[in-house]
Amino acid sequence: MKRDWFWYIIGVAVTTILASWLQLTTQQLLSVAGFSTILFGAIIFWKYRLAFAFFGISGLLATGLLDIEHLIEFAGLDIIIFLIAMMTIVGFLEEKHFFEHLVDRMLLLTGPHAVRIMVVMMVAAACFAALIDEVTSILFMTAAMLNLLEKGKLNPVPYVMMLIFTTNIGSSATVVGNPVGVVIAMRSGLTFMDFLRWAAPISLVVLVVAIGICLKMFAREIAALKPVLEGRHGEQALKRMDQDDPIKRRDIAVSMWLFIAVVVCLVFHAHIEHLLGLHKNTMLLGIALIGAGFVLAFSGEKAQELVEKRVDWWTLAFFLMLFSSVGTLKLTGVTGVLAQKLIALAGGSEPVLMTIFAWSSGALTAVMDNVLAVATFVPIITDAASTGINTFGLWWSTLFGSTLMGNLTLIGSTANIVAAGLIERRKLGTMSFGGWLKYGFAVGIPTLLIANLLLLAQRPLFPATFGH
Repeated sequence: MKRDWFWYIIGVAVTTILASWLQLTTQQLLSVAGFSTILFGAIIFWKYRLAFAFFGISGLLATGLLDIEHLIEFAGLDIIIFLIAMMTIVGFLEEKHFFEHLVDRMLLLTGPHAVRIMVVMMVAAACFAALIDEVTSILFMTAAMLNLLEKGKLNPVPYVMMLIFTTNIGSSATVVGNPVGVVIAMRSGLTFMDFLRWAAPISLVVLVVAIGICLKMFAREIAALKPVLEGRHGEQALKRMDQDDPIKRRDIAVSMWLFIAVVVCLVFHAHIEHLLGLHKNTMLLGIALIGAGFVLAFSGEKAQELVEKRVDWWTLAFFLMLFSSVGTLKLTGVTGVLAQKLIALAGGSEPVLMTIFAWSSGALTAVMDNVLAVATFVPIITDAASTGINTFGLWWSTLFGSTLMGNLTLIGSTANIVAAGLIERRKLGTMSFGGWLKYGFAVGIPTLLIANLLLLAQRPLFPATFGH
């Protein structure tokens, strides 16, 4: 614990000293110090991150660097409300065993073929992450994989790692796949359809590459899976579905139609906004709330319990404080200075700037949660727009840097931490930082390199005046 405090103090002090090299004012340096107390508190004392967030915000308020009005403005209430609604919907679908049913169906189609099952499960993990969110996807995909391995004496870590890698990749394909996507959509004005056009194709290419890497890298482990599969799991899944009672089947049917309706409406939210004459992303939030409203109506007396247990209030409260602290950096002009320095470093070249944003956001993601990294970069991008830079490519570069490099380290993404915790709680193995790194490096670096090159290749197709 003493060592942790030592590194915490060093982290805050070094960050503030480095910031002084940017020739910041005293007020700007104080805002950097306040933000650093939250940032390094979250990195080093992860379990107590909300306490550090509260202390950090109180310090900013006490020094006059932040006031109540701007705290509310920067808190990202639109993002928080969207996440509350989506967590409520996903929690309802989980309680009705919708995802469990989908996984059983998927396993029936593959047969006892090890490579085929791993490919299907990796693709499914990516698709579920894109359609719901990375944490929910990895939770039930990890549960499905552990169920698949329950009678074998195989180490589940490599199999779950393959699912984590593709989950993080899939989470970059849509707005709802990752809180990072929600933050970027809400702050940039990009729509669900924009994500399908610009992010999803690159995610698909990267997914194919990552699956190929995993099949080669874990060939021995995949071959060892075949004896476990033969003649058993498909029959068990079929038996479970045959034994489903009418009420469970009705719940699954209701869940399926609700899931389809929400996804379809989210895809076309921009068209709905155009028809109704609404501002961008108004119905991105509205559709999530409508879906959550139906869920609560279906839940009846259990509605309150659903919201209390299925919404991650701890994380949302932390996001509120984090967004407000980053907003202070913008309010005091720190992000404007950083934007100017990065543009100068790139020599005014947008391709070079896109590459810098991709790899710098990726580097931050590798050492802390990707939401922290993106929250830091968002105000820098908005300030870059004020200088006349076309920020369209910067948003996508930051998206892919923060999602794909989440695979580099064990702490790079929430999905990684959740899956590792699930394995450890069941006493089935341990994921170490060092043990992860060699595999994460083999997946994270090539995939971001490909995404970066594909973005640069499409630069002539970017909107000419985006962000101006």
